[in-house]
Amino acid sequence: MSGARFGPGGGETMTENTWNKRTKLVHGGTRRSQYNEVSEAIFLTQGFVYENAAQAEARFIESGPDEFIYARYGNPTVAMFEDRIALLEGAEDAFATASGMAAVNGALTSLLKAGDHVVSAKALFGSCLYILEGILSRFGVEVTFVDGTDLEAWRAAVRPDTKVVFFESMSNPTLEVIDIAGVAEIAHAVGATVVVDNVFSTPVFSDAIAQGADVVVYSATKHIDGQGRALGGVVLGRKDYIRGTLEPYMKHTGGSLSPFHAWMFVKGLETIDLRVNAQAETALKIATALEGHVALARTIYPGLKSHAQNELVQRQLGGKGGTVLSLDLKGGKAAAFAFLDALTIPVISNNLGDAKSIATHPATTTHQRLSETQRAELGITDGLVRFSVGLEDSDDLIADLSQALARLG
Repeated sequence: MSGARFGPGGGETMTENTWNKRTKLVHGGTRRSQYNEVSEAIFLTQGFVYENAAQAEARFIESGPDEFIYARYGNPTVAMFEDRIALLEGAEDAFATASGMAAVNGALTSLLKAGDHVVSAKALFGSCLYILEGILSRFGVEVTFVDGTDLEAWRAAVRPDTKVVFFESMSNPTLEVIDIAGVAEIAHAVGATVVVDNVFSTPVFSDAIAQGADVVVYSATKHIDGQGRALGGVVLGRKDYIRGTLEPYMKHTGGSLSPFHAWMFVKGLETIDLRVNAQAETALKIATALEGHVALARTIYPGLKSHAQNELVQRQLGGKGGTVLSLDLKGGKAAAFAFLDALTIPVISNNLGDAKSIATHPATTTHQRLSETQRAELGITDGLVRFSVGLEDSDDLIADLSQALARLG
């Protein structure tokens, strides 16, 4: 980290960019009103008043960093969230959106037009796949899908006219880890933009921009909020892309973030480092305890040495395997449902990154729109259960998961 670090009277003053991660998460991007409040303010307004007509005219031509026009274009509370997460991510700028899928759609659609070519990893969340297959393809964008873990497959698919490459840095729900730096090198050789959905890797464990990503997307609904309260998303990247390409698309198509939700995310960022580190620690304990269980065909967790990309996890994520693991039960759907119904602590739902542990059956919920053939190709079996680890006691979770597996006989 660049910048000087001296105490009072010791020379240079510390700035936001020289702070360590946890300090950035607590104080970064703060805007205080004339009242100098401690907790960040919520500006619940759809518009802003100008002192005179000339000021209104000037603001519509070019707005300064603390000058706002309309909540669809920007808001002081939303700007605090954007500035804080950009500081954490090491990005020049950010634009907050109404949901994670609004962020994915905006990031891709703002960059593409009819005739463009996209190369994407095939292991994607169902809604991401729908944007590529059902929307972009419909409007004349050619999409090629590859095995995201195979750099040779990327090399073979990327062409001189490829405009964008897209992938989840850690796939949902089979937890494949893609080499960001490796794919970025291939994409940048032909001038393509690298767009990374980084939700499972989290902004705490991943340095996607430093590793070569041009655009990073998060569903703030997940770890950033961390308590299952609100929908939101954010797109991060260079300022010329965020303000010159993405912002015009987003502000005219209406995918703006609620100021109240932005305030929740600002407060969520204060504790995200503590939360995801605790969750990842528990996830590793659970995966280690359950690996090799007689009822399981597979225990999938990137932090396990048995994971196919564990060496990459060490390099790309600092050895952190994330907050999610997947369990593939031998008995298929019937065993998965019996297992889910026997759990007493985790809830059955379809979110992740929450303070509460959440169990999901992807084949019948989040990925049910995929054909049986597509699910089989991606390794989403009928017995697969995705488990998002919460903040409960690790011993209690291990005991509960173990008793649920024991009931399967």
